[in-house]
Amino acid sequence: MNNRLLDTLIANLHLDDHDVANIKSNLSSIKNSIYFLINREFVTEKELIKLIAKNLREGKLSIEDLDELPNDLIEKILKEYANILNIEYVDLDTYDIDLKIATKAPLNQLKKYRVLPLKESEINILAAISDPIDIAAQEAAQRLFPKKPIKFVLSSKLQIENFLNKLELNENIKEFINEIRQDLQQGGANRNELEESSAVLRLIEAILKTAILSRASDIHIEPTENNCVVRTRIDGILNEKFIFDKDIYPPLSSRLKLMANLDIAEKRKPQDGRFSETILGKEYDFRISTLPIVSGESIVMRILDKSKAMIPLEEAGMSAYNFEIFTKALKTPYGIILVTGPTGSGKSTTLYGALNMLRSVEKKIITVEDPVEYQINLVQQAQVNPKIGFTFASALRSILRQDPDIIMIGEIRDEETIRIAVQAALTGHLVLSTLHTNDAISAINRMIDMGIEPYLVSGALIAIEAQRLVRKICPYCKIETELQPSIYNEIKPYLPQSYKFFKGKGCKHCDFTGYSGREMISEVFKVDEEIARMIAKEESKEKIYQKALEKGFKSMLVDGINKAIEGSTSVEEVLRVTRL
Repeated sequence: MNNRLLDTLIANLHLDDHDVANIKSNLSSIKNSIYFLINREFVTEKELIKLIAKNLREGKLSIEDLDELPNDLIEKILKEYANILNIEYVDLDTYDIDLKIATKAPLNQLKKYRVLPLKESEINILAAISDPIDIAAQEAAQRLFPKKPIKFVLSSKLQIENFLNKLELNENIKEFINEIRQDLQQGGANRNELEESSAVLRLIEAILKTAILSRASDIHIEPTENNCVVRTRIDGILNEKFIFDKDIYPPLSSRLKLMANLDIAEKRKPQDGRFSETILGKEYDFRISTLPIVSGESIVMRILDKSKAMIPLEEAGMSAYNFEIFTKALKTPYGIILVTGPTGSGKSTTLYGALNMLRSVEKKIITVEDPVEYQINLVQQAQVNPKIGFTFASALRSILRQDPDIIMIGEIRDEETIRIAVQAALTGHLVLSTLHTNDAISAINRMIDMGIEPYLVSGALIAIEAQRLVRKICPYCKIETELQPSIYNEIKPYLPQSYKFFKGKGCKHCDFTGYSGREMISEVFKVDEEIARMIAKEESKEKIYQKALEKGFKSMLVDGINKAIEGSTSVEEVLRVTRL
């Protein structure tokens, strides 16, 4: 634990011996100490920020002393520090850096002095520095760019290090990039040359391999005014992986389009396609989508791993209590079971898990999806194609003539689809589908708003499951933690007598995020006779919710807090996904 920062604060706050002993003996990290000082009203956050910035200016504290503080607090301190020094503070995550300048200087020197050149004008070079009173670093940076004066701005040490690490990643694939540039110069805009360019293929392979090794679900390739940025979504959060110069983008995007059988000349309309690639000895499907934007085309690739589709429901993270209610509902011979939640909350995985549990030789199961992501044995899967009029509604009408026992509808989007689904449920079919609502009970109102009469809703609905995905704490760096005061007050009513909370400190196993993998938190709302009568009478959502609580319904927030107390996730993560 960093004692210098804590000692400086204690000295400046004039605390008595009892308070000092309490702070030093009971708290495990500087972050917890800061929260303790603010919670006990020894200091306000504003006073604390000014105090730390002032001590940085006087040299009593260094930038390294801030390392253990939360990122949002570091940002506020650096803004105040920049204000005292009368220089600009730059948030690098929102800045379009011109990478050509950074590549003009040796990377090891930039890393040594933690300096990142941002852009070059006719007058000077703008560069971010983590310690603005480090004169030696400033002089060394100026020697790297002798022809123009450098104007320094202040940025976070972590952000500068992250960007320099990305540049280092670029160094590792520099060979491919140089080859691509040579191909461009030799072949010009010749499409055949582009198709045969092995350097572009090797660059794509490096991007796909990096994404798969880091457990990413999506790859985003985005052109900006100066660069081409490659980001990957890991455990639901986007991370920047590569930054290339803008000239690499056209051959990269054209090659990806060729792989997915898209029209490489069409840049004004969105396109969709897919391709398969063997990475690290395993075959993956990639679903690709292009979208014209101001600076080019945004390309997103969804990584489809067949092994992840067939996760049994009990292994997806559904609590034993909810799992019992949900599987009981699946055994009902007819009716509608809805799975709700926003995009990317694992609804498809839950539906596939349910189908996996239900499929057998005795039952005819038909699905209608857009698109079919994973193929399952003993399940007939149809893919909608609106261009030829094969919509969810028309597919459903045809499916009913196929004498199915169970129907799965990828998504209910309109009144026609939901009306056919309700009729199918009322005429002896088990219907599974997804709906976009924030919680389980809201699905009732959504169905009524879509034009279905309340008495039909009450007769057809069996159960509604709502879910979100939360990141799991990395088991290698899991430590006990104190809750932030505002968070503690928010969840206080749901806490048991004794509890502990945990977080991930960050280590090489989790790429220093503190999290590794995801699991669901959920709520399952069972529609029994009494609830069905309330729906038919159009009782308010609040009354139905109250009645459900009386019958043992556990909300998603409660499910999430229980998971946080068990130590599988953090309270911050639960609140991130459940706050509406």
